Amino acid sequence: MDSCLFCKIVKGEIPSYKIYEDDKTLSFLDVFPISEGHSLIIPKKHAQFVEELDNETASAVFNTTIKISKKLRNKLNVPATTIGIHNGKESGQEIPHMHIHVIPREESDGGGPINIVMANGKFNKPTDEELKALFEKLSK
Repeated sequence: MDSCLFCKIVKGEIPSYKIYEDDKTLSFLDVFPISEGHSLIIPKKHAQFVEELDNETASAVFNTTIKISKKLRNKLNVPATTIGIHNGKESGQEIPHMHIHVIPREESDGGGPINIVMANGKFNKPTDEELKALFEKLSK
């Protein structure tokens, strides 16, 4: 896609701080990091949504995610990473090119579990009846 920021990074038209690259994926430092080392993994082939990836590309993206998580934990000496995907504009995806965030985490950062962080205080525990109705809807 000609106007896609991440496609331009793949083509070398926009500079980035690449920390890993193979024939299907690219990983680079996020320019608006949540923590030191916050990195992005993208497929080189344009797709907006994770479900648009073919199996081979999806496998490559997740294999790269594992490599980057290990690299960040080892090189930055952090005990954990948060790994997240915004899958569409309404979920917070700002660049319409599928990407995975790998965010180095430490106990002292105070971020907590992703469901609490992302809920921004809007978290409502569903009732058993609501969970059952949702389960029935999704299991058909």
